[in-house]
Amino acid sequence: MAESYTIPHKTSLPEGVRVGTVMRIRGVVPKPGRFHVNLLCSEEQGTDAALHFNPRLDTAEVVFNSLERGSWGPEERGPGIPFQNGQPFEVLLIAAEDGFKTVVGDSPFHVFRHRMPLARVRALEVGGDVQLHSVRIF
Repeated sequence: MAESYTIPHKTSLPEGVRVGTVMRIRGVVPKPGRFHVNLLCSEEQGTDAALHFNPRLDTAEVVFNSLERGSWGPEERGPGIPFQNGQPFEVLLIAAEDGFKTVVGDSPFHVFRHRMPLARVRALEVGGDVQLHSVRIF
């Protein structure tokens, strides 16, 4: 039986994120809902999010955004929905020079261009309708 984390789950990143940092999230989406992975600028409630990665199985889309000073930026959408109910998934968020590269399974999915400095990222949060099996940062 795979390990399961409590949702929402927060991983502190005291060293922050730099170009080349890879965040690997593995889990299962148990029902047609929504989950999110946020790269947050602090661990406080309501903090800025450098990246909001939001697969929405109920509407068959993946939304990317950022949250700055309480306001959402313009939404970006990935090409289709690479997640299926009840199926395990692996997402890689790779911090690159130009943005966060998202890889789902073995396929590059979307590049979300940086809207704020990478150096501000201090926590990774996973929440919503998801069974989280692992979060690794390397």
